[in-house]
Amino acid sequence: MTDLSMAKKAGTAAFDVEAIRRDFPILDQQINGKPLVYLDNGASSQKPIAVLDAMDRYYREMHSNVHRGAHTLGDRATSAFEGAREKVRAFLNAGSTREIIWTRGTTEAINVVANGLAGRLKPGDEILVSHMEHHANIVPWQMVAERTGAKVVPIQITPQGELDLDSLNSLLGERTRVLALTHVSNVLGTVNPIAPLIEQAKAHGVITVIDGAQAVPHFQPDVQVLGCDFYVFSSHKLFGPTGVGVLYGKAQLLEEMPPFQGGGEMIERVSFERTTWNVLPYKFEAGTPPVAEAVGLGAAIDYLGDLDRNGMEAAENALLTRANELVESVPGMEIIGTASQKVPVMSFKIAGLHPSDIGTLLDQQGIAIRTGHHCAMPLMDFYGVPGTARASFAFYNTLEEVEQLFTALQKIQRLFA
Repeated sequence: MTDLSMAKKAGTAAFDVEAIRRDFPILDQQINGKPLVYLDNGASSQKPIAVLDAMDRYYREMHSNVHRGAHTLGDRATSAFEGAREKVRAFLNAGSTREIIWTRGTTEAINVVANGLAGRLKPGDEILVSHMEHHANIVPWQMVAERTGAKVVPIQITPQGELDLDSLNSLLGERTRVLALTHVSNVLGTVNPIAPLIEQAKAHGVITVIDGAQAVPHFQPDVQVLGCDFYVFSSHKLFGPTGVGVLYGKAQLLEEMPPFQGGGEMIERVSFERTTWNVLPYKFEAGTPPVAEAVGLGAAIDYLGDLDRNGMEAAENALLTRANELVESVPGMEIIGTASQKVPVMSFKIAGLHPSDIGTLLDQQGIAIRTGHHCAMPLMDFYGVPGTARASFAFYNTLEEVEQLFTALQKIQRLFA
């Protein structure tokens, strides 16, 4: 039983940061002689004991390949694997597990969609993406555009880091075939208003692909309410293991799309004359799937389901609010991205300091952040910077850690003043 579940059993507050932190053993260590302050959650979040135990139990008690084993371990593994798929379905409120495809992560999921839609594209067609997209939601579309003669067209953003809706309105037209947008920017923390944008795209017959990698750690999307055609995310940002991700797609579109890879589970029948494909979702799951990782993701979803989600969001908002209040305490510090709707992500620069130097000096004080272009070079070009420093918070971070970050930044700024 985790500290969180024990706290709930004892009748204490459902959202208790100190109890939650005890569920994440990696947080209880020192780096360079200082207590670890982990503020790199946008790159990859940490894993609760419940996830570690679920994967350990899978390997100790039920490991086998899935679906075709005529033995007890195969049945156990298949049950756990498909049970995890159902947990993802419920998490997204998809209509059926047929619409939940396992991938290696968000990047592979977008590649599956882009390649699957290539047959619908012809010269002159347009794929709209925004200036704030991760490379994973730009490059696959460029590759498909090069093959088909279509064109990738960027939607502008405002200096505050919000979508320029006038730009979108001017671009969305009869040539538009795909609208591919991030739900939440990995650099800016901006939460895009995707529901009305999806509705607008549907009115033009445009297929919508939503990158939810940075959204799912902070709130739970409902794909039926959103109405998107595809929604993708990675396990390792949702407090689950690396190596597995999710592609949600509307069943009709998935049925029409060709498979991305061949071999293994994705076949129905093979002969040298002709091969036929398996039914959904297996049509897109070639080879041995990430069974243990899927089980781990299912455990992460269960863990999040036990949290007070309103309390979690309030705690994260408090972290960002306090961080914003402390910006003026560091001379020369400038925030990149000041959208009105944000998750707790803070990208910044400090006059006279290179982002990588900031990251190195923070690490010497036990504080982990990310620096560089964050796989968003077009966004860096928009702001005229080579990169930024980025602190990204999760519900297990504390207000004290926010204070420690800014105390450390003040020390660094004084050192180089």
